[in-house]
Parts: sequence; structure tokens; C-alpha cells
Amino acid sequence: MKQTTQFMEKESLKHSPNLNTVLMVEKTLKESGELLTLAELKRRLPRKVMHQTLIQILDYLQLSGKIIIGTKGILWTFTERKEIERLIKNGLEV
Repeated sequence: MKQTTQFMEKESLKHSPNLNTVLMVEKTLKESGELLTLAELKRRLPRKVMHQTLIQILDYLQLSGKIIIGTKGILWTFTERKEIERLIKNGLEV
């Protein structure tokens, strides 16, 4: 039983996406500023990404709290600290 689990773990780690691909997907989602379907995201990416690799990246981004995946598409939700500080500075104190 342990041998099968170890083999499966090695297999799943064998084809993990590289950092450049993850950053490319992040940038595309962040710059879109709108809800994107999976098909639209694939069209907007600067280079092609295998479907399974893209799904792995989206799973990672969802688990890390950067995106929300819903029935109608994918939405970038993460706000960088610089943007938060600007909003606080320009905001109305209550």
C-alpha cells in the first residue's frame, strides 16, 4: 500500500508547472480585471499551456487565496499591500 502511494506522489510531482508558467497565468488574470472563462483565459495567455497544467495552476491559486473559481468563470481577488495602503490613504475615516 505504501509503495503505491509513494509512486502516485512521485507521478503527480513529475509534471508540475514551472514558476514562469504560474507567473504568466497570475499576470494574465490580474491584468484582465474581469471574470474570465477557462477558454477565454487560454486565449489570453501569451503562450499555450497544457490543460492539465493550467488546472494545477488554478488549483494552487485558489488554495492560496488569489483567485475565486465559480460556475461562470475565474476572478482575480488578491490585493497587493501597495494597493491596500493607497486605498487606506485615500479612504474616508469613519
